[in-house]
Amino acid sequence: MAPLRGAKRRKRHPEKALPAGVMAPLPPPDAADWWDSFSRRLAAGHYSKDCQNFESVFKMSRKTFDYICTLITGDFSRKTQGFRNFRFGDKMILALEDQVAVALLRLTTGESLLSIGNRFGMNHSAISNITWKFIESLEDHAISHLKWPDPEEMATIKAKFEKLQGLPNCCGAIDTTHILMCSSAQPNSNVWLDCENRNSMVLQAVVDPDMRFRDVVSGWPGSMDDSCILRTSGFYKLCEKGGRLDGQMELPGEPAGSVVREYIIGDTGYPLLPWLMTPYQERDLSPAKAAFNKQHATARMVVQGAMARLKERWQVLKGELWRPDKHRLPRIIYACCLLTNIMIDLGDTHRERAPASHDHDDGYYQQFSNVADDGAVAQRDVLCQYVSRLGGKLPE
Repeated sequence: MAPLRGAKRRKRHPEKALPAGVMAPLPPPDAADWWDSFSRRLAAGHYSKDCQNFESVFKMSRKTFDYICTLITGDFSRKTQGFRNFRFGDKMILALEDQVAVALLRLTTGESLLSIGNRFGMNHSAISNITWKFIESLEDHAISHLKWPDPEEMATIKAKFEKLQGLPNCCGAIDTTHILMCSSAQPNSNVWLDCENRNSMVLQAVVDPDMRFRDVVSGWPGSMDDSCILRTSGFYKLCEKGGRLDGQMELPGEPAGSVVREYIIGDTGYPLLPWLMTPYQERDLSPAKAAFNKQHATARMVVQGAMARLKERWQVLKGELWRPDKHRLPRIIYACCLLTNIMIDLGDTHRERAPASHDHDDGYYQQFSNVADDGAVAQRDVLCQYVSRLGGKLPE
């Protein structure tokens, strides 16, 4: 995974107790389970039948939640966190599950720190500290859930793309999406204005057929286009040097020498490169080119769906963020990608609940790039002939 822009960490200092905040005291629950107690506190702040259902609140199974708690338990148990009630002055201890739940609510609901704090009688700064500590811990302990595939995994990915979309040797799909932000009075704030005159930060992601994030880049301002963000990424540099997507295969049934390099697919906003196949842009396409574009568009739906689900599940990325810390936001985005992958890796069925639309960048027009590498043009033509020969029939 390419490093996130703005993700350089400050030198760690000895942990300090979080700022004073509150967890409203309640009588102990009848049952011993943590959720029984937490759901009662949640309902006390905002009563709803959904507060009684774990998956409705956290958009994940209890199994996934427990795994996340186990994953980061070391960081959260080093020092017990106590909070003082700003209404009554009562002090109580936040358990590991409480802290994880509070952080997940911030990410899943997208509610403000103040709003979530009011739900539980906690200071908004305490919500911020808990959420940030949770994100830092995920970065340390969940990184294995977001990585470039090893050769065995890549073979499976390529087989799935060919079986489902008819594209041989395809290793992933790439796209970008805008994370909207409120305007800022900071110097050079205009750099964050995108083509739609909105303040935004861009996320670039490569995903596999299971909508798992395999490489993410974020932190760049919305004023940059897709092609520029690609060329500034570590992913681009690795591919250009042959560190990724350097394998080749000979196409079955094609003339001798019909070899294609490993590649990913992207829309017309990207340059046509030997390792990045984009659709044909001519007006009057031949039947063969039209068939290729159709298969290409179908395969690209995996990344469009992944982006749409990312924003739908983690509402903190949807809508307009209120003056976010532009150095922390890339790491919040990365944490949401990590959590999505954890759900996929654990087979969490809640992730299968798709949003109404795959349009993850509503209101943004399609970008176009006219850059085309000569070798890539030839490779795309070879793939086009292969898809045309199949006649729309996918390999067995």
